[in-house]
Amino acid sequence: MSSLVPRAPYTDDELRKLYPAGLELQLVQILMRHGERTPVSARFQNTGLHPFWPYCASVRQMKSTILGANDAPYNTLQWKRHLETFGSNDEPIAATGPKGELDDICDMGALTDLGRQSTSQLGARLRHLYIDRLHFLPPKINTTDFMYLRSTPVPRALESMQQAFSSLYPTSTILPDSQGNLPVPTILTRAPADETLYPNDGNCRRFAALSRAFAQRTADRWNASEQMEYLNTLYSKWMPQNSFRVAVDSRPRLSGIMDTINATAAHGPGTKLPREFYDPKGKQIIETIAVEEWFAGYKESQEYRTLGIGGLLGDIVGRMVGSVERPGNNSGEQSRYELLRKAGQGHPAIKFGLSGCHDTTLAGALASLGAYETVEWPPFTSHIAFEMFRKSELPPPPTSSGTKKSSWWGSLFKSSTEEKGIGRRAVTTLSPKEKEGLDGYFVRVRYNDQVVTIPGCKKPGNHLEGDESFCTLAAFKEIVDKFTPRNWKQQCRANLDKPAFPPQPEPAGY
Repeated sequence: MSSLVPRAPYTDDELRKLYPAGLELQLVQILMRHGERTPVSARFQNTGLHPFWPYCASVRQMKSTILGANDAPYNTLQWKRHLETFGSNDEPIAATGPKGELDDICDMGALTDLGRQSTSQLGARLRHLYIDRLHFLPPKINTTDFMYLRSTPVPRALESMQQAFSSLYPTSTILPDSQGNLPVPTILTRAPADETLYPNDGNCRRFAALSRAFAQRTADRWNASEQMEYLNTLYSKWMPQNSFRVAVDSRPRLSGIMDTINATAAHGPGTKLPREFYDPKGKQIIETIAVEEWFAGYKESQEYRTLGIGGLLGDIVGRMVGSVERPGNNSGEQSRYELLRKAGQGHPAIKFGLSGCHDTTLAGALASLGAYETVEWPPFTSHIAFEMFRKSELPPPPTSSGTKKSSWWGSLFKSSTEEKGIGRRAVTTLSPKEKEGLDGYFVRVRYNDQVVTIPGCKKPGNHLEGDESFCTLAAFKEIVDKFTPRNWKQQCRANLDKPAFPPQPEPAGY
């Protein structure tokens, strides 16, 4: 399935089992794939599929911030966007839809109106769970300082996260300040060279080499298989003359064919491929092969996990530890993972994170935890919830940063080698007192509202008694520690002359 079909809301009985008495939810971090989109490049136009789709009404309502003349304040320029493309003789022409539409034309890889709807619905489901039923988050807010909002630089990921946030907290639930101004949420982004919200092969040479090696291994395994022959009976007549056979490494690649199939399957009848592209057996084969090509490395290689997704999961765990070592608990210092602080003011600890990312983020994270035991590609608007709980007898987190006030700017300019508290230090290096500080905290992971269990958490002593899905924070951290990079950029430049595959399999999730 290309679009997610959400499960029904949890029943009262299911909710009691998922959030048992004796545990209190303390921190939730959501990774969400963007919603439905157009293909990232135009393919199979020989089938009659139009390259440009009229499913982006948002481009009629574009807004830009404009500096006024003579030191006037900023104002907003509203405009609409049309696309231009090449004509048959390279002359510029307007890009139009299948019926000659000029407005609402989507760019390649753009979030469509349907994608905006599905991500808004995800935000509404999160509100229903965490506000209406669990009462974990406040129903109305006058600040977003308790939230960590982030996105990759890819517009569809940012727009999807914004849609979800806007349904989690609609305008009617945001309270103005004494001057009548609504609080403005802060959204974090990174430069592409620093991005860890997706496997960054474009800025990590060693990871790019590992990715190519695992992709080639997949091609060697599958290109001459019976399954690939079956795909050729379906698609080969539509392939380009210079690459007429379907293969893992054909042009378009097998994963590119899947991209167009999934995008067209999600949208209307005016942008469909011929019927054979939606053959159920073909879809199962193509996803099985694509999942192996893109995600087997996370299951088999610690280096692959480290460079591909380790930085992100290290940050997620670091934020959990920072919540445990919260201000007022030990040193009185703010957590290094709580960036959005204002000088001289007390602020609540981070309780909720929402990050807009991609299919490769979600599957890479789950596979690295040994919890992606499926051959299905992540549907549009999929999400992972990382939930941290504490035993009810432990004190709740304080609502401010304690008596010592410090500027969040100061935390940004501290030496990167200075590491107060546990931070990213491996569990194996902690003192007995530091390890004891993690006692009574548990981590549970849900993928598309289904609980997943991490193999290493099944060991005696590594989980809540009677429920292996509740991993102790110490055990979860120890699993992630093994593939958390110490210096990602430096490690991306290392081992360039080394073999891509480990001498022995290095199973994930332990």
